[in-house]
Amino acid sequence: MPAPLDRRVLGFALLAGLPAAIVALVVIARSDLPGPVRVILLLGVGGTWIAGALAARASVINPLHTLASLLAGVRQGDFTLRARGADAGDPMGAVWLEFNTLGEGLQQQRLGALEATALLRRIMEEIDVAVFAFDEGGRLQLVNRAGEKLLGEPAERLIGRTARDLGLDEARRLEAGRTLDVTFAGGSGRWQVRRSSFRQSGRPLEMIVLSDLTRTLRQEERLAWQRLVRVLSHEINNSLAPIHSLAGTLTRLVDQHPSPDTTADLRRGLEVIAARSEALNRVMASYAQLARLPAPVLRPVRVEDWVHRVAALVANPSLSVVSGADVVLQGDGDQLDQLLINLVKNALE
Repeated sequence: MPAPLDRRVLGFALLAGLPAAIVALVVIARSDLPGPVRVILLLGVGGTWIAGALAARASVINPLHTLASLLAGVRQGDFTLRARGADAGDPMGAVWLEFNTLGEGLQQQRLGALEATALLRRIMEEIDVAVFAFDEGGRLQLVNRAGEKLLGEPAERLIGRTARDLGLDEARRLEAGRTLDVTFAGGSGRWQVRRSSFRQSGRPLEMIVLSDLTRTLRQEERLAWQRLVRVLSHEINNSLAPIHSLAGTLTRLVDQHPSPDTTADLRRGLEVIAARSEALNRVMASYAQLARLPAPVLRPVRVEDWVHRVAALVANPSLSVVSGADVVLQGDGDQLDQLLINLVKNALE
């Protein structure tokens, strides 16, 4: 087994200075100097020889100890350490220069990884699909905010529980892209299952993504109804316009050329045509307005204030308000006002 590096360096330094030390000792021993002087000189030469060897050993070993400490800091994740004396013209300085460059590169990579991880977590929190990640034992390791809402519990109470306990065992067994009809604590409906694998800290994890198809279908259904109402409004308006115009023309003709036998009946019929066409126009205008309703702006609405406000707008003597429970709901106040006004007017009429 070879001797440690510091002993070898010390041995090489002593061997390198040995010839000079022997020559100096021989010269001093053969000189005519007094005995005490020769002893002092001999001790000085020997001490200088040993001190020089120790200094040579330190000049080699100390930088290596410093480098080992710096590398230990890097291994522990501290990329802010920097070495002094970095100089490309000196062999050891070149080592320090390369270490400093490596540390800066690792620090930039670490910052980039932290930023990417933070961005990924932010995206996972903001997306409206439920994301779950299970380890090889089927225990939950990651969940986003939508997943917490779906299961009705915070992440602190979900992490570590099995897929069977969470009601997600069937989702893990389904093929990717299949649908699942199931009820969770935070909602029920039809869910599309997507599955993939990734690694975190060297561990393989299985990611399960559940997308709510029911909400998407409701949105598509609402859009389809809006398109249908717009088409019907266009077509019926195109038919009502000439009917209304013809009724007005016939009314004018009757006025210009009255006939005792038919005038009254014809006038009544034309009045009915005109009245119904106007009513249909109003109905289609209402439906067309419904199809163009903007997205609601949800705010707290106190039901009692809402009802009293509409009652004041309608201002009908036969209308009275009976107080009830103090309820606050989330809704668009303007659209709710219009809704209740229409209902009250229809009821009064």
